[in-house]
Amino acid sequence: MSGIMSIIKEAAVGSFLSVRQIAFIVIPLMVFMEILKDAGILEKIANLFSPLVKIYGMKKESGFPLVIGIIIGLSYGAGVIFRSAREDKLPKRDLYLITYFLVCAHAVFEDTAILMAIGASGALLLSTRLLAAAFFTYLASRLIDGKARKLSAAESRMLDNER
Repeated sequence: MSGIMSIIKEAAVGSFLSVRQIAFIVIPLMVFMEILKDAGILEKIANLFSPLVKIYGMKKESGFPLVIGIIIGLSYGAGVIFRSAREDKLPKRDLYLITYFLVCAHAVFEDTAILMAIGASGALLLSTRLLAAAFFTYLASRLIDGKARKLSAAESRMLDNER
């Protein structure tokens, strides 16, 4: 019985320490984001990345959470992504596409630096990840749009049949 208790205690302590570590990063990041938002810098960042997100048919406000996820990663960027989704009222389609992009290209600078330390080519890693993310996100955006058109056509047919 004491073996189970020590495992539970170790899991609880480990979980608490992980949450504490994430909170030390996410809370200041949220404060920083609020400062950027109040200063109008967040809008400028969104405008800067609007050509990228327009390729995928996303709202320009999707640019900031996408950039945050690319730079600092999913676990720490999740708070910013959730907050942007709620405050900017990002559509589910945009959130899916942000997720698709970040599956391939999250924390690119941190990961690239780590792999460069063991001899990998930083430029090759960075460009490959970003290009793969851009390509697969573009495909996903087209698939989502195609499914939406099919659903819309099916709904129209159903309405016509009801009349």
